[in-house]
Amino acid sequence: DYEHKYAPDNQYEELFPKARVWRVYGDESSKIDIEMVAGWREGLDMLLVFAALFSAVVTAFLTATCKSMQVDNTEVTNSLLLEMIGVQRAILHVVVYGPTDVEAVPPAIISFRPKPADVWVNGLWFMSLGLSLSTTLLAVLAKQWIHQYIYVPSVGSPRNRCRVRHFRYKALAKWRVPLIIELLPVLMHAALGLFFVGLVVYLCPL
Repeated sequence: DYEHKYAPDNQYEELFPKARVWRVYGDESSKIDIEMVAGWREGLDMLLVFAALFSAVVTAFLTATCKSMQVDNTEVTNSLLLEMIGVQRAILHVVVYGPTDVEAVPPAIISFRPKPADVWVNGLWFMSLGLSLSTTLLAVLAKQWIHQYIYVPSVGSPRNRCRVRHFRYKALAKWRVPLIIELLPVLMHAALGLFFVGLVVYLCPL
């Protein structure tokens, strides 16, 4: 009970910097803030752990599938070797039979175009990884906002501390931090959806 916890104010001092109303406001707002922030912190911690593990898994898949988007070095080497063998055979033919008609050696032309399925798989998984990393970044920023929000300055009068708290609360609402925190799981679900769609496209040809 605040009437027993804090001494009553003198007459005409009810709104002074150290008045009882500011102390009561500070205590009540602290209880509300701690209860509100506790749920956010727990959810953000779990989300960060899951996003980190998920990003590692997607990165491992991308490491294996990105090779399909590049020219195979073994194929390039084989084509160059065939061209060199053709040139040597042409030189040998000239040496043995003289400068007669020699079949032209076709140049080694490597035409590479990735398969549409590979393009889709890598595109979906890269988008999934981007959403997961974006979720991690926003979650870290949200934790920093929360830390600054609940930090109570130890200096100043109770009235000034209440003003600081109210200013931070209005800024929290202005920047829509609660809405951002609520949307983070939605981004993570979208990342999971893109990954599973890419996984289906990847496994269909098998």
